Order: sequence, then C-alpha cells, then structure tokens
Amino acid sequence: MSCRERGLSIDGPMEWGYNTLMTILAPQSLRTTVRTGQAFLGLDIGTRTIGLAVSDISHMIASPCETIRRSKLARDSARLTEIVRANAVGGLVVGLPVSMDGTEGPRCQAVRDMTADMIRKVGLPATFWDERLSTAAVERVLIGEADIGRKRRADVIDKMAAAWILQGFLDGR
Repeated sequence: MSCRERGLSIDGPMEWGYNTLMTILAPQSLRTTVRTGQAFLGLDIGTRTIGLAVSDISHMIASPCETIRRSKLARDSARLTEIVRANAVGGLVVGLPVSMDGTEGPRCQAVRDMTADMIRKVGLPATFWDERLSTAAVERVLIGEADIGRKRRADVIDKMAAAWILQGFLDGR
C-alpha cells in the first residue's frame, strides 16, 4: 500500500480519519514545522528492535534514549507515545536503510510501512534520513574508542545508531 493510499503524503498533509493530519515531510520542511521548545525523536527501525534518540529543544544535540524490543504495533506505538509526551517531541526522524548504491530495497519499504503505521498512531510529522553505515560507524566507536564488550554493545547499539541518525539530521541544516 502506498503512502497516499495510507492517508499520507510526501511533503504535504492529507486527512486520515478523526481529523488527524499525518505527514511525511522533506527534512527541511520538518525542521521548520517543529517549533522551538519541541524536540526531535530519532528512530532506527530494525526487524527486532527500534532504537530511539531524542534531541534537546534547541535542536543541537542528539542523545540516545532507549531501545524498544519490537512486539505488537499497538504496544510499540504506546511506548513511543509515552516517550513523545515525556520529551515534548514535535517530529520524528526515521533512518532509511538505503543500499550503498543509493537504491531502495525491501528493507526500505518495510521501514516506510512501519513509519506510516507509527505516525498514524503517534500523530506527528516525520522525515526519512539516510542511515547508510550508521550502525557500522557506531560499532567502530564502541569497539575502538569506548572499548565496550560484545554483550554491552548489543544493548546500546540500536539507540546509539538512532542518535547517529538524528545528529546527522540536526547537523544537516
């Protein structure tokens, strides 16, 4: 099902039941949509986990938040909603797993579908940000500079990758 069929538009809102506007925006449009005093929430959506990172309200620094073990959409989106409310989040930045040659494969479509479902539940605009090599870069830092063991790396890698993605978005102004 395409974004338009789901009630979503690229860079412009469309109505989707209950008078809730759900939008996927271009990165620059999301930057201007989120007001001062609101944070961005970065998401690294994987097959088993969702890594989360939150920005400060001045939109300068991304900090790892938590990792959600994926289960049912209702439970995942309920936890996401709690985090959104607790951190005054105004927009979502979702890592898009583009291939090294720039093409989008089945994993990109799965992330797009999950994002469409999430923004319907959470009620916030979102944008996609190229996440190529984010997990690999974070793993290099955790191994090389932080000297963190394999078990501890597995516990933090997803939320650290989300912070990497979100920081890239914040720096991309």
